[in-house]
Amino acid sequence: MVKYAGGALIPTIELDRRSPGSLSTQLVGGLRRLILSGHLAAGQRLPSSRTLAQDQGVSRMTVVTAYEQLTSEGLIASRVGAGAYVSAALDIDRPLPAPRTLGGLSGSAAPRLARLSVDASEQYFPRLSHPEAPCAFVTGTPANDQFPMALWARLSAQYWRQPRNLVLGYPDAEGLYSLRRAITMHLQANRGITCSPEDVFIFNGAQDAFNRIGQTLLNPGDKVWIENPGAIGARNSLISSGADLVPVPVDNEGIDVAEGLRLCPDFRLAFVTPARQHPLGVTMSPGRRFELLGAAERCGAWVIEDDYDGEFHYSGHPAATLKSVDTSGRVIYVGTFSKVMFAALRLGYVVAPPALATVFRRVAGATMQGAPASLQAIMASFIEQGHFTTHIRRMRRVYGDRQKALQDAAGRHLRGLLEVEPTSTGFQTVGRLAPDFDDLEVIARAAERGIVLSSLSRFAITPVAPGLILGFSAVPPAAIEAAVEELGRLLRGMRAGAAKAPG
Repeated sequence: MVKYAGGALIPTIELDRRSPGSLSTQLVGGLRRLILSGHLAAGQRLPSSRTLAQDQGVSRMTVVTAYEQLTSEGLIASRVGAGAYVSAALDIDRPLPAPRTLGGLSGSAAPRLARLSVDASEQYFPRLSHPEAPCAFVTGTPANDQFPMALWARLSAQYWRQPRNLVLGYPDAEGLYSLRRAITMHLQANRGITCSPEDVFIFNGAQDAFNRIGQTLLNPGDKVWIENPGAIGARNSLISSGADLVPVPVDNEGIDVAEGLRLCPDFRLAFVTPARQHPLGVTMSPGRRFELLGAAERCGAWVIEDDYDGEFHYSGHPAATLKSVDTSGRVIYVGTFSKVMFAALRLGYVVAPPALATVFRRVAGATMQGAPASLQAIMASFIEQGHFTTHIRRMRRVYGDRQKALQDAAGRHLRGLLEVEPTSTGFQTVGRLAPDFDDLEVIARAAERGIVLSSLSRFAITPVAPGLILGFSAVPPAAIEAAVEELGRLLRGMRAGAAKAPG
């Protein structure tokens, strides 16, 4: 709709009165777009503030404020006794907005990207999306219903009551020393890793750590062993660094080192999840660990150990870390608080081997902004005051109960339909469908009923045996029981429907 007002013809500008942005700010944005796009030509007279206010249904002061802002930007000019005009300085050839396609910008307006970005974007694997509210059987999500919110709030309040200069300044690029010291003490006591605070570097989550490691150690085209199937986020980070990924199969002892050497004997880096392979859940055997370390030492390669949920085991003792048995300094250990605490925390850390610590420190000082000091300080207090250890012990019981609930319910409702593999660690397990089911069809049909399942194939670069990933950490046992029962009804219905189908 076009308004015929005194001055230029001004299209009605949509103003959202529910928006947090003021009406004058929205009006400025609308007029700015009209001017810069050429719809309002240089020298054109604008409506008076009173006329535009009436046309747009706003107060005159809102228009006056908008005109003053555009005048300060040099987009309009006022003439005494004659009103406001589009600035004559804009009487130049201005490109009109490029036509848009469904995919975004048109080909002629597509941005020129770095070659590495173009190559990487064509190889990325889509990451799993997470629902707003936890549900069965979403993966990688801690039990938000069990997190000690009141305790975290109290520690947060204590932090913000400190002197301003202590809490408002720039954090150390390597990470807050108190948190690095707390991590060192925890790893020594619970994960068998001997290190010092100077070896620890704080990142904005494990994903950020993988990005930095790749940027520091890899040249485009360097060969990187990656578990197949394996972690999608780490894989995409290494692709961003220009890595040439070599998918190495996983068996019941972990990554197949002999096959990796056959496929690519000159690897530069290997990415592994030894404590609990993601997503299959197997623990790397001692023999396979020493085999991997020996191969890395002979090739001069590095090994990234992602210990994403190694804290959680429900029987016996936790598996040792690869870092704890590394005598040649080849292992870069990556840990995260996002799985142990809550996903939004976005705090991860790296324990660098001695040969890389100096390099990481120099890179951090030159390029890293550091994770928020407030989160680091609160997390440090959480560990130092003993709450972290208490939380881990409690969550082991919670996740153990939820894992048992899944296993028991599967035995009652999924027999002959889906074999859910038992696990004594982690947040999730693998389910093997009976041969007469298509995993992707099951996933789609389950989603219609509010059940989230993931296909094992989406974690793989080269084909693997079909299967489903079922997370059990996010919801309580009653919700797990109900979802398993509903999944059983779905699978029995699909089987009955297939039996009735002609041919």
